[in-house]
Amino acid sequence: MIQVQQLCKSYRTNDVLSNLDIAFQHEGITAILGPNGSGKTTLLKCMLGMVLPDSGDIRINGSSILHKYNYRDQVCHVPQTPHFPENLTGHELIQMVRDLRSGVTRENDLIQLFNLKHELDKKMSRLSGGNLQKLNLLLGLLYDCPLIILDEPSTGLDPLSLQNLKAWLLQERDHGKLILFTTHIMSFVEDIADHIIFLLDGTIYFNGQLQELLRHEQEEKLERAIANILKPAL
Repeated sequence: MIQVQQLCKSYRTNDVLSNLDIAFQHEGITAILGPNGSGKTTLLKCMLGMVLPDSGDIRINGSSILHKYNYRDQVCHVPQTPHFPENLTGHELIQMVRDLRSGVTRENDLIQLFNLKHELDKKMSRLSGGNLQKLNLLLGLLYDCPLIILDEPSTGLDPLSLQNLKAWLLQERDHGKLILFTTHIMSFVEDIADHIIFLLDGTIYFNGQLQELLRHEQEEKLERAIANILKPAL
């Protein structure tokens, strides 16, 4: 579904992505991992058209997406840090998104999933960090899209909400969706990821299944395997 070809991106003298080649299949959940500054968020932003690469290409279903926008109707995106106008309520934000984008929403299911029924009449300035993140997830997952991109989706979630998010993503996978996400929570990866891509200094260190990575690093837990990878860089 997605082909990343020789992708390069630099910010002044900092090479964030260097000749990246990745192919994402038509369905399944892929965790994009790596230390801070490894290029994870930049890669996702390039896929979303929020950042233009210096060179290379990104193709979805065979067509380049560079300098285009129509493909975004097929993408659900949950950003890492939500920035909402403090004077608006959750209901008003949902209505704003519905006014900007056509299609059938899954609003009621997501309100129930994240227990937001009694939070949506409150202004953003009155919501806790956890409820802001749950609203961020609701807005990002509002539409039924074949591609779902989430940047650190578990940040600030309580255990029940995290469990519900995992169940929702697994259900979406079983419906044929392609899901890409970043996280620093390795247990989250172990619970839902079918595939792992590990970025290091803007290049691919590992691309494969969880068990392959554990065998390669001779560890039983992903957290320890990742720590082994990062030791030479410390």
